Amino acid sequence: MESSLKQLREEFQYDKTNNCVQCGYCLPVCPTYTTFGKETHSPRGRINLVKMVGEGKITDLSVLEEPFDLCLGCRACETACPTGVEYGSILEASRAALVKRKTFSIPVRILRKSMLKKVFPSRKMMNVTGHSIWLYKKSGLQKATRSSGIMKKLPYNLGAFEAIMPEPVSPVERGRALKEVKAKLNPKYIVAFFTGCIMDAMFHHINQLSIKLLSEAGCDVVVVPKQTCCGALHAHSGEMDEARNLAKQNILAFEKVEADFVVNNAGGCGAMLYEYGHLLSDDSKWADRARAFSAKSKDISQILVECGLPEIAARAGERVTYQRSCHMTNVQKVTQEPVELLKKVPGIQLIEMDQADMCCGSAGIYNIVNYDSSMQILDEKMKHTKATEAAVIITTNPGCLLQMKLGIDREGLTQSMRALHLIEYLAEAAGIDY
Repeated sequence: MESSLKQLREEFQYDKTNNCVQCGYCLPVCPTYTTFGKETHSPRGRINLVKMVGEGKITDLSVLEEPFDLCLGCRACETACPTGVEYGSILEASRAALVKRKTFSIPVRILRKSMLKKVFPSRKMMNVTGHSIWLYKKSGLQKATRSSGIMKKLPYNLGAFEAIMPEPVSPVERGRALKEVKAKLNPKYIVAFFTGCIMDAMFHHINQLSIKLLSEAGCDVVVVPKQTCCGALHAHSGEMDEARNLAKQNILAFEKVEADFVVNNAGGCGAMLYEYGHLLSDDSKWADRARAFSAKSKDISQILVECGLPEIAARAGERVTYQRSCHMTNVQKVTQEPVELLKKVPGIQLIEMDQADMCCGSAGIYNIVNYDSSMQILDEKMKHTKATEAAVIITTNPGCLLQMKLGIDREGLTQSMRALHLIEYLAEAAGIDY
């Protein structure tokens, strides 16, 4: 009994729960607690559940599944915590321990294995995904499926997301993707660009605009071959071994290029890259290399602030609000740079929404697997967004971008409001086309 309890304490990182003094500072910043009002759906409540497991007071681990499944992993609680509780470590360890003991149905096992191990890490498969979306839109199949009503019958409410899919690029355009671009003027830095998996499959044009903006700002840009998925979706799903394998692949790929920084344009991916040092801290062969990689990892906004933007056209009177990426804010601690860049656009009115740091409910694939809960959180976010009367919502993460587009659609605001990635907006203002 004692040995099994010791194992549970190690797996769930019980020792890290001791820093929690149950003060409640995390409660008002936790989206699931403020939305659902349950103590078990708060950081403090989830930590208490882990303590009870470690003390042998909970033996049926299934009671932890819903509280941890419904956690967005936004880590706003870490920013608010006065005692430095490592909630992110407790969360990922608990999810991994629960996944190891959970029996998934055969279809779910097949889906998890295919998506997490075969699709997201494969550049070829993600390109096929991008090509498929383009073919679906251009062939007339999209029009036919919408008119048939089949969209309303798709599982996981995928029909709602189909309506706000970004405009895809053709296979020909994808084949012309920039691989290496020199700085327009005297180079200030050499940067290795991280393309991401979903980012490149669905938002390929934003990646290309990012590379062009970096070049205009004075960076030599290299798109590193053999890079792969950052591993964030795997870590969020409790597949920590697979996340570590992907981290090692990326470190190995980027070590082959001499660059000052590894630059990304997705808040979630950036947070994962930033935490490779933590992810591989117990691996003596990789720990130092992972820390070195994380030290070089930067969000694109940090580089653009330091290097400067090209000439920006005035956008007189345009009301803009900024939806903050949780993982940029609470993990990377990148909070001011996107705002600084927006302030460089002449004439705009930048309006801060209430509860700007509160999660929008996207959180990787949370809005797919926990659709109803995600929509409750999104509706609250849209209430504050609408109050700004902004014409443009700026985001810095693909999940946030899709979620805010969905929010605009749900509120019937498609004629008066649009959601754009920060890079899209800056490139548009600078006259840079894809």
